[in-house]
Amino acid sequence: MHDIPFVDAHVHFWDLDAIAHPWLTPPFSTDGLMGSVEAIATDYGPEEYAADAQRWTVAGTVHVDAGAAPELAVDESRWLDGLRTQHGAPTAMVAFAALNAPAVEETLAAHAGYSAVRGIRHIVNYHDDPYRTYTPVDLTVDPQWQAGFAKLAGYGLGFDLQAYPSQFAPLVPLLSAHEDIPVMINHAGMPFHDEKEEWRKGMAALAALPHCAVKVSGFGITDHDWTEESIRPYVLETIDLFGTDRVMFASDFPTDKLYADFDRCLSSYANIIAAFSDDEKRAMWGRNADRLYRMGLSL
Repeated sequence: MHDIPFVDAHVHFWDLDAIAHPWLTPPFSTDGLMGSVEAIATDYGPEEYAADAQRWTVAGTVHVDAGAAPELAVDESRWLDGLRTQHGAPTAMVAFAALNAPAVEETLAAHAGYSAVRGIRHIVNYHDDPYRTYTPVDLTVDPQWQAGFAKLAGYGLGFDLQAYPSQFAPLVPLLSAHEDIPVMINHAGMPFHDEKEEWRKGMAALAALPHCAVKVSGFGITDHDWTEESIRPYVLETIDLFGTDRVMFASDFPTDKLYADFDRCLSSYANIIAAFSDDEKRAMWGRNADRLYRMGLSL
């Protein structure tokens, strides 16, 4: 049993009958980066999460856009708000909005109407390798996308950045110009072992911006066969770059369940940071997520 309070900074819930999730709908392909997702294409909510996390002292959860059909993004926030009323989870929410959409302000305003919404995620992973890319073009260099990003501050919203390290340095001018938009880097910057130097440079570029923080999670996406030893350098270098006050641990469940169970993911992180002080551990396990996502918990 892990007794340090854990604020899980990255979870996903879905009811596939209530809200369509195209990526979780048959037929399932094995061609993409993640492989087949059929194993997690079943309803997953606070009760299923509690069963997975039963050995951990979960003090709060941040729900991040779970890939619902784009036109149902606000419906997802409404559904999650209902879960909060019924189960007390999620504690905070990061919703979806296409920042390059003409009606982005209407979507942002609707999300901001829910008191638990703290930010927006628009996945923008672009890679030259067709197997690795999520999008056909790099949206982060699109002026319309950048204009949409700039609108977040007006609604009190931050941004969850899921992109690849090669996109990080070119984003610095945009992010620097909007210090009032907190940025949470997803999944430790999504490193590939064959691009470690690019990862290091990209992460260093963002770490230099005080309003950027990072979530350590999701290693299975880019390495289905990860081990504690294979991720150790990435975890420790991430902490070295960002400091113990801008690092949050997260499960990325149930997505990470495709590659490892909950205890293996979290125990690996715990083992890697065993030498850190109690205060530093408490910061990375929960206090940072509580502060950065403005959750108001007593930790």
